[in-house]
Amino acid sequence: MQFSTWVKTGTTAAVAVLAATTAGTPANALADTGPSAARSSAVVTLRYDDSRAGGWEAAIAAGVASWNANVDNVRLVEAAPGTRAEIVIVATTGWPQATLGPVRPGGQVRVELGSQAVLQGYDKTRIAAHELGHSLGLPDTKPGPCSQLMSGSSAGTSCRNAVPDATEQARVESRYAYGAALLVPADGRTLVDAP
Repeated sequence: MQFSTWVKTGTTAAVAVLAATTAGTPANALADTGPSAARSSAVVTLRYDDSRAGGWEAAIAAGVASWNANVDNVRLVEAAPGTRAEIVIVATTGWPQATLGPVRPGGQVRVELGSQAVLQGYDKTRIAAHELGHSLGLPDTKPGPCSQLMSGSSAGTSCRNAVPDATEQARVESRYAYGAALLVPADGRTLVDAP
């Protein structure tokens, strides 16, 4: 009995994500691909607010562009002024830190882009992309090579890579596949990225 209830709830959530994502799509576009193909191609849109992240705008834009270019089923978009965002980004004087997701549509996590890391010589774009990765459900992989975005500070100050590797891309896509982020709660821990 409990299994049937879970399946029904999970199916309802997946259908809600599909309906929200495909709104405005011509019916014949979905009919040609079938329901399972439509579900797998559903894109989860997450809004971010960087209005309190002065000095980080270019790095945030580049970090967002990196995730949008490398993950197919999640789209990060800037929230319109005065609207609620799932990812709230602020500039601080401490070490970068973020709430570990995956953040859900309608949920909310916080990213702090700390200037302490910049003063130590770390790349701002890598910092922004790394912290956004936490919001999308990726923990740190320290120590790790520069090729792993989530290796963070362990890759050293010379590392400028702001692109998630294939494993990191696949993990984010699996967390958001078929509306999975709606069914799995965000971890909620705050991860501080100090060396």
